[in-house]
Amino acid sequence: MNENNILPRHKRGEKDTSEDHFFKIRNVLNIIFILSAIVGLILYYFDNHTTGTIVILAAMSFKIIECCLRLFR
Repeated sequence: MNENNILPRHKRGEKDTSEDHFFKIRNVLNIIFILSAIVGLILYYFDNHTTGTIVILAAMSFKIIECCLRLFR
């Protein structure tokens, strides 16, 4: 088979054999990020800009942690 015709593993329908040990933790962190970002946007637009900014920055810290776990997989 020619090397140019070889499909990556995710395109062939095969399951990835390496386990993601942080999958559940990453999902929880993503849910926390999404919910807190929505709350931060609501606070920013309807209440206080400073409080909304702080909540959004805190949400971003959860996303950064999730990205680090994805890299260390």
